[in-house]
Amino acid sequence: MKRIMTATVIGLLCLGGGASAQGARTPAADIVEARQAAMMLSGVAMGSIKAAIDAGQPTASQRFPSRALSRWAHAVPAMFPAGSGAEAGVRTNAKPEIWSDRAGFEAKAADYVVAADRLAELAGGEDAAAFAAQWAVVRASCQSCHDGYKAG
Repeated sequence: MKRIMTATVIGLLCLGGGASAQGARTPAADIVEARQAAMMLSGVAMGSIKAAIDAGQPTASQRFPSRALSRWAHAVPAMFPAGSGAEAGVRTNAKPEIWSDRAGFEAKAADYVVAADRLAELAGGEDAAAFAAQWAVVRASCQSCHDGYKAG
Protein backbone atom coordinates (compact mmCIF):
# COMPACT_ATOMS: atom_id res chain seq x y z
CA MET A 1 0.00 0.00 0.00
CA LYS A 2 2.89 2.32 0.80
CA ARG A 3 4.28 1.94 -2.75
CA ILE A 4 0.86 2.62 -4.29
CA MET A 5 0.44 5.78 -2.26
CA THR A 6 3.98 6.85 -3.23
CA ALA A 7 3.15 6.29 -6.89
CA THR A 8 -0.08 8.25 -6.63
CA VAL A 9 1.68 11.12 -4.87
CA ILE A 10 4.31 11.19 -7.63
CA GLY A 11 1.54 11.16 -10.21
CA LEU A 12 -0.19 13.98 -8.37
CA LEU A 13 2.95 16.08 -8.31
CA CYS A 14 3.53 15.46 -12.01
CA LEU A 15 0.05 16.79 -12.68
CA GLY A 16 0.72 19.88 -10.58
CA GLY A 17 -1.53 18.91 -7.70
CA GLY A 18 0.96 19.28 -4.88
CA ALA A 19 -0.19 21.17 -1.80
CA SER A 20 2.51 23.80 -2.08
CA ALA A 21 1.51 24.58 -5.66
CA GLN A 22 -2.14 25.18 -4.84
CA GLY A 23 -2.16 26.52 -1.31
CA ALA A 24 -3.88 24.90 1.68
CA ARG A 25 -5.59 21.63 0.78
CA THR A 26 -7.71 19.18 2.62
CA PRO A 27 -6.74 15.51 2.92
CA ALA A 28 -9.97 14.57 1.11
CA ALA A 29 -9.12 16.84 -1.82
CA ASP A 30 -5.67 15.26 -2.00
CA ILE A 31 -7.23 11.79 -2.09
CA VAL A 32 -9.57 12.82 -4.90
CA GLU A 33 -6.69 14.18 -6.97
CA ALA A 34 -4.50 11.15 -6.18
CA ARG A 35 -7.18 8.71 -7.29
CA GLN A 36 -7.81 10.74 -10.45
CA ALA A 37 -4.10 10.61 -11.27
CA ALA A 38 -3.99 6.88 -10.55
CA MET A 39 -7.06 6.28 -12.73
CA MET A 40 -5.32 8.12 -15.57
CA LEU A 41 -2.19 6.02 -15.09
CA SER A 42 -4.37 2.90 -15.06
CA GLY A 43 -5.83 3.95 -18.40
CA VAL A 44 -2.33 4.44 -19.79
CA ALA A 45 -1.36 0.95 -18.62
CA MET A 46 -4.48 -0.57 -20.20
CA GLY A 47 -3.75 1.22 -23.48
CA SER A 48 -0.11 0.15 -23.44
CA ILE A 49 -1.05 -3.47 -22.82
CA LYS A 50 -3.64 -3.38 -25.62
CA ALA A 51 -1.10 -1.90 -28.03
CA ALA A 52 1.37 -4.67 -27.13
CA ILE A 53 -1.31 -7.33 -27.65
CA ASP A 54 -2.24 -5.84 -31.02
CA ALA A 55 1.44 -5.73 -32.04
CA GLY A 56 1.95 -9.38 -31.10
CA GLN A 57 4.55 -8.63 -28.44
CA PRO A 58 5.40 -11.38 -25.96
CA THR A 59 3.21 -11.40 -22.85
CA ALA A 60 6.34 -11.16 -20.70
CA SER A 61 6.87 -7.64 -22.07
CA GLN A 62 3.70 -6.66 -20.19
CA ARG A 63 4.66 -7.88 -16.72
CA PHE A 64 5.23 -4.42 -15.30
CA PRO A 65 2.00 -2.73 -16.45
CA SER A 66 0.01 -5.86 -15.59
CA ARG A 67 1.43 -5.92 -12.06
CA ALA A 68 0.76 -2.19 -11.77
CA LEU A 69 -2.91 -2.74 -12.67
CA SER A 70 -3.13 -5.55 -10.14
CA ARG A 71 -1.69 -3.37 -7.39
CA TRP A 72 -4.03 -0.52 -8.32
CA ALA A 73 -7.00 -2.89 -8.24
CA HIS A 74 -6.16 -3.79 -4.65
CA ALA A 75 -5.96 -0.09 -3.72
CA VAL A 76 -9.18 1.12 -5.37
CA PRO A 77 -11.61 0.77 -2.41
CA ALA A 78 -9.24 2.63 -0.08
CA MET A 79 -9.06 5.51 -2.55
CA PHE A 80 -12.77 6.22 -1.99
CA PRO A 81 -13.04 6.86 1.76
CA ALA A 82 -16.07 8.57 3.23
CA GLY A 83 -15.90 12.32 2.70
CA SER A 84 -14.03 12.12 -0.61
CA GLY A 85 -17.01 12.78 -2.85
CA ALA A 86 -18.27 16.14 -4.04
CA GLU A 87 -18.05 17.44 -0.47
CA ALA A 88 -14.23 17.28 -0.74
CA GLY A 89 -14.29 20.56 -2.66
CA VAL A 90 -12.63 19.11 -5.76
CA ARG A 91 -14.36 18.17 -8.98
CA THR A 92 -14.96 14.43 -8.98
CA ASN A 93 -16.78 12.05 -11.28
CA ALA A 94 -17.45 9.65 -8.42
CA LYS A 95 -21.18 9.11 -8.00
CA PRO A 96 -22.65 9.21 -4.48
CA GLU A 97 -23.60 5.55 -4.96
CA ILE A 98 -19.98 4.61 -4.20
CA TRP A 99 -20.78 5.44 -0.60
CA SER A 100 -24.52 4.75 -0.46
CA ASP A 101 -24.07 1.33 -2.13
CA ARG A 102 -20.71 0.52 -0.61
CA ALA A 103 -21.30 -3.24 -0.71
CA GLY A 104 -22.03 -3.08 -4.44
CA PHE A 105 -18.99 -0.91 -5.09
CA GLU A 106 -16.72 -3.20 -3.10
CA ALA A 107 -18.11 -6.23 -4.96
CA LYS A 108 -17.24 -4.60 -8.30
CA ALA A 109 -13.81 -3.68 -6.95
CA ALA A 110 -13.28 -7.29 -5.82
CA ASP A 111 -14.13 -8.50 -9.33
CA TYR A 112 -11.52 -6.09 -10.68
CA VAL A 113 -8.93 -7.49 -8.25
CA VAL A 114 -9.57 -11.05 -9.44
CA ALA A 115 -9.41 -10.01 -13.10
CA ALA A 116 -6.27 -7.88 -12.72
CA ASP A 117 -4.49 -10.48 -10.60
CA ARG A 118 -5.15 -13.09 -13.29
CA LEU A 119 -3.81 -10.72 -15.98
CA ALA A 120 -0.62 -10.23 -13.98
CA GLU A 121 -0.31 -13.99 -13.57
CA LEU A 122 -0.74 -14.59 -17.30
CA ALA A 123 1.87 -11.93 -18.08
CA GLY A 124 4.43 -14.29 -16.60
CA GLY A 125 3.61 -16.99 -19.15
CA GLU A 126 3.61 -17.42 -22.88
CA ASP A 127 -0.09 -17.86 -23.69
CA ALA A 128 -0.76 -14.74 -25.75
CA ALA A 129 -4.36 -15.73 -26.52
CA ALA A 130 -5.22 -16.21 -22.84
CA PHE A 131 -3.48 -12.95 -21.97
CA ALA A 132 -5.43 -11.05 -24.63
CA ALA A 133 -8.70 -12.63 -23.49
CA GLN A 134 -7.94 -11.67 -19.88
CA TRP A 135 -7.20 -8.10 -20.91
CA ALA A 136 -10.79 -8.00 -22.23
CA VAL A 137 -12.03 -9.34 -18.88
CA VAL A 138 -10.13 -6.61 -17.04
CA ARG A 139 -11.51 -3.98 -19.42
CA ALA A 140 -15.07 -5.23 -18.88
CA SER A 141 -14.52 -5.18 -15.12
CA CYS A 142 -13.34 -1.57 -15.28
CA GLN A 143 -16.31 -0.59 -17.42
CA SER A 144 -18.76 -2.36 -15.12
CA CYS A 145 -17.64 -0.29 -12.18
CA HIS A 146 -17.53 2.94 -14.19
CA ASP A 147 -21.06 2.29 -15.51
CA GLY A 148 -22.45 2.16 -11.99
CA TYR A 149 -20.24 4.51 -10.04
CA LYS A 150 -18.75 7.11 -12.39
CA ALA A 151 -20.65 10.16 -13.57
CA GLY A 152 -20.15 11.50 -17.06
